[in-house]
Amino acid sequence: MANILVVDDEMGIRELLSEILSDEGHAIQLAENAQQAREARAGGAPDLVLLDIWMPDTDGVTLLKEWQRDGLLTMPVIMMSGHATIDTAVEATRIGALNFLEKPIALQKLLKAVQQGLTRAQETVRAPALAPRPVVTTQPEESTPGGFSSQPTPALAAARGAGQIVASGDNHLFNLSFDLPLREARDAFERMYFEHHLGREGGSMTRVAEKTGLERTHLYRKLKQLGVEPGKLAKKNA
Repeated sequence: MANILVVDDEMGIRELLSEILSDEGHAIQLAENAQQAREARAGGAPDLVLLDIWMPDTDGVTLLKEWQRDGLLTMPVIMMSGHATIDTAVEATRIGALNFLEKPIALQKLLKAVQQGLTRAQETVRAPALAPRPVVTTQPEESTPGGFSSQPTPALAAARGAGQIVASGDNHLFNLSFDLPLREARDAFERMYFEHHLGREGGSMTRVAEKTGLERTHLYRKLKQLGVEPGKLAKKNA
């Protein structure tokens, strides 16, 4: 059972979603505007949020930006709208929304999106225990066995001065500066994350979508927003 917050100014939509998700065994909390959603989030992070875009007081995209800015976007958020444009959906995704559902919402699409969101939330919780422990390198280079140069490359040297070098479990080095603004740091991490999986899967969007838990359409939008080109990565790793 998961705790799901449904934010929508239409009572009929709130009641319908509440009934459907309650039948699936979830605990549902309802909010009819952004202020009520803020109050609900202040009481603790739900496992998932279904957030309408067009609301009378504050629209859903603005609320999403507030949560992202204040470090409160720690749960998967699925945006909903019957009138949003592709640009609005892309913007919400760029800010941090996991998915976008167009009203009227088909039952199977709703349940699939909710399941994907809850799976993502569980993976995020388990990640620290399952993922290889990152190694943060801050000391000077030592000589290494096997004839490899012990001198850092200019990129690594610059990274050490600007932030942190994080070594992943497959011995790839990634440069992530902790001095960046939160949004830029997140974009940098996501770019490295998707480039890593695209490289491992030979550029296969289908396998990367399965691996990352994203729908292909959402994955394409995310890669375009990050400036990641799957074709080039596939050729590079061929």
